[in-house]
Amino acid sequence: QLQLVESGGGLVQPGGSLRLSCVASGHSLVGYTIGWFRQAPGKEREGVSCRSSNGASTHYAESVKGRFTISRDNAKNTVYLQMNNLKPEDTGTYFCAADWGFSGCLPNDYDYWGEGTQVTVSS
Repeated sequence: QLQLVESGGGLVQPGGSLRLSCVASGHSLVGYTIGWFRQAPGKEREGVSCRSSNGASTHYAESVKGRFTISRDNAKNTVYLQMNNLKPEDTGTYFCAADWGFSGCLPNDYDYWGEGTQVTVSS
């Protein structure tokens, strides 16, 4: 069974950067779509960025376009989310997710989830 573990979250000042990592185990991520989602207190989980296995389809939430970049390293079986120019509204728990196939960037599209890593953007 595919398992995902996120890391790299923390406290950062507005304008700063973080790189989140998601290490997969139990199965290779090759052939899976990957995604990053976030959930702020009192809000629904939202898709931040999703990318198909072949890279033909990549989605970014409007609020993060130009600031965040999703990528994968198949040799390390790891997914990354580079976050630049962070804003307080980026604060939340960030989840890595994967799915065999691709149906978009909604939480219900994904079957495999990490437990999340906290990102707090505050001065």
